Amino acid sequence: MLRPLTTPLRWIADYALPPRCPGCGVPVGADHRFCADCWSGLRFLGPPWCAACHLPFDHDRGADAVCAACAQTPPRHAGVRAAVAYGPVAGALAVRLKHGGRIALADTMARAMVRLMPEDADLLVPVPLHRGRLWRRGFNQAVLIGAAVSRLTGVTQPVDALERRRATTLLRGLGRRARARTVAGAFVVPAGRRNLVRGRAVVLVDDVYTTGATAAACTRALRAAGARSVTVLCWARVLPGDD
Repeated sequence: MLRPLTTPLRWIADYALPPRCPGCGVPVGADHRFCADCWSGLRFLGPPWCAACHLPFDHDRGADAVCAACAQTPPRHAGVRAAVAYGPVAGALAVRLKHGGRIALADTMARAMVRLMPEDADLLVPVPLHRGRLWRRGFNQAVLIGAAVSRLTGVTQPVDALERRRATTLLRGLGRRARARTVAGAFVVPAGRRNLVRGRAVVLVDDVYTTGATAAACTRALRAAGARSVTVLCWARVLPGDD
């Protein structure tokens, strides 16, 4: 009975509240679409990249080529799959989601991330917040992004498979070693959730990958609980020289 009204009401809504660019807010043609300026300000990532950590290469070095850092210390995770390189536009989205409460941006990020979803993914696990910070912020941005990825891919996301068992200071402004010390031992798979993780190909979901300290700590906890592999999937990655 209401279907004939749907299209006119949509026209009215689009006229009064047109879709806006996630980067700058100017009106655009459809939801989750960027304007030309913001689109040109995004650097989408993908192969050729390091076979171990997926750091992008300037040219194809072969399927098994690894970067200098991974040649020296191979990561325990199965690579970092970031939709875009961190920059002004990508960073603005992350800040607006995390600190501005623009939760619809989680959907925008997820739509760019799903092209990099591992084919063997069994489980999505969001990087958890400590309950105190979750209470103050009201939401976990990684959970929101993971939920959107789950809807788009059908891969399930239990939000309690990984736990941040102690609060940590903000990592912003800390160096690589200080970040690693801060999050060391902060994450654990609860005893009652180990069967969920054991033997599974886990995709660890976050918004921004900076030095990798948080991802490494989460990976250690997941692998200790028996995860077959852990791949990091995120919206943006800070590339060397940009941090």
